Order: sequence, then structure tokens, then C-alpha cells
Amino acid sequence: MTAELSAVTARVTASGRITEADVREIRGVVYPDMTLDPREADALFALDEAATDRDPAWTDLFCEAMTDLLVRQAEPQGYVDDEAAAWFMERISQDGEVRSDTELEAVVRVLEQAERAPEALSAFALDQVRRAVVEGTGPLPRKNAGGGALTPGRVGEAEAELVRRILYAFGGDGAVAVTKSEAEVLFDINDAVEGADNHPAWTDLFVKALANFLMAASGYEAPSRREALRREEWLESETGGVGDFMARMAKTGFSGLIRQYRAPSLREAWADRNEVMDARQEEAEAVTSDEAEWLARRMRRDGEFGEAERALLKFIGEESPDIHPALKPLIDAA
Repeated sequence: MTAELSAVTARVTASGRITEADVREIRGVVYPDMTLDPREADALFALDEAATDRDPAWTDLFCEAMTDLLVRQAEPQGYVDDEAAAWFMERISQDGEVRSDTELEAVVRVLEQAERAPEALSAFALDQVRRAVVEGTGPLPRKNAGGGALTPGRVGEAEAELVRRILYAFGGDGAVAVTKSEAEVLFDINDAVEGADNHPAWTDLFVKALANFLMAASGYEAPSRREALRREEWLESETGGVGDFMARMAKTGFSGLIRQYRAPSLREAWADRNEVMDARQEEAEAVTSDEAEWLARRMRRDGEFGEAERALLKFIGEESPDIHPALKPLIDAA
């Protein structure tokens, strides 16, 4: 650590504050060469963890620095490898819990800026929301302590939109379906808040994310995450909760949701498949079979279907007769 950074760190540790002037000084020390080295990164971590009152400019600088280190300075550029992601998660957390809201924001921005990042990093970010909602721990409850925005045991609008943002970030612009690790965390959240007064944005997102995983696991070609998980415009108006959400989706949304996914039989009709494509298809079929069977077990875990799960299965059963056989008993029971 340079003498300049040491002086700022000592001042912040004594006061517990990072001011806008501090941020300007830190930027001038860290970025004259437009790169961030590991010692400078350690100094930024120490500064963030020493402060309890941080100017908003600090969040921007910290996140910019972590994105530079993990994404822009990576080889190849834009690709966060397993080792870098593991180092980052270990450095910003204790017992799996992120220490500050600044560091959580940095995780999300790294996911947003990366061309590709490990699935574990997205699941790690989602798990921070789970901890906040289910256990009332982590940076989100601390951040909202002054305004009382987060209530453990329910998903509010802010938490739902943070989950949506994380899912968007990991998917990027490509047609990357919701992964098993992500679906696992989403199920954990939904199981814990089933029956609570959750914001309709959560039900909207959970149903669409589950549909995305389920359809992809059954071999359907998925749209982009931004298209598949986009927020419905009618959520901006007052609603009657989950029941109203289901009624609206039944009337206008589910058939459109399902039509976003292109059936495998249609893809196969587009062109003759060569040997390489045949081999890839065989591999994909093995993976999707495992995922469908996992999903069937996961949905049975608590012994009953929630309202969102039941409605989703019902509509997929009506719209998608070629769904994977492992899921047919669930659809029949919905």
C-alpha cells in the first residue's frame, strides 16, 4: 500500500466515513496508470470495511475498480475465471455472507460487465438476497435499517428487482437459460416466503424464471433472459397480490410466455444436421434429462405446490405437450 493510501485508510478508520473528497483523493492515487494491482485492491477492501458512512461516489469507484480488476484486466478480457471468482467471493464475505452493500453491488456490476462469469458467482449474489429475505442477515437489511424497506419473511419490490437484475446480468445478451444453481436459490426463497404478502414483482419473476429453466431443461430454445424475464408493465399499477397476478397472466401472459420458446422439433426442421450437431444434441439431451429430473425432485421437496408453481405447471401442460416425461406427473397433479 502506498503512503497516500495508508494515510487515507488511517483517516477513514478513525472517522468511519468516506467523503467525496476522500474518493477524489483515492481515485488520483489508484488510477494514474489506469490499472489496479492486488495491493491497491486490498487497500480498497480495507477502506470499504472500515467505513460505515460512505459517500455514493465511493460505491462507483469501488465497483469500477473491482470490474477493472476482474473483467477488463482479465485474460482473455471480459472473462472471469473460476479462480478469480472464488478469490472475490472469499475476499468480500465471511461464512458466505457479503460484508457490505458496496461489495454486493460490485458483484452485480462484475456480472453485468463480464462477457462470461462462473455460474457460482451469480448463485452467490442471489444467495445474498436469500439470506436477507429468509434470515434477515447480510448487507441488505443493514442498508435498509433506516427506511424499513426490507421485511424478513417476504419479498418486497426492491428485493425482487435486485434478483431480476442479477439474473439479467449473468445471462447477458445471449440466450442463456436460468441455471440449476440459480433455480435452487430461487426455489429456496420462494419456499420460505410462500403465503407471505410478497410483491407481485416476485411472483412475476419467479414464474418466468422457473418457466425459463423448465423449458430449456426440456430441450426448448430459450430467448434472451432480458426478454424471458422482463417485468410486466401492469406491475406498475396497484394489484391484488398473487391472485391478481395469476388472473392477469392466465388472461394475457402465459401463452405469450410459452410462445417465446421454440420447440426442438421446429429447430430440427430448419436444416439437415451434420455429425457434429448430432453429437452435441446427444450431449444436450443427457444434460436436460438430468435437469428435468432434478426439477421434478426439487418441486416435490416441501410436499406441496405453491400457487405460482401450480399455475405455471398447469399452463405449461396446456401449451407444451412435448414437455419432458419426468415433469408430466407434476403437471397432472397441478
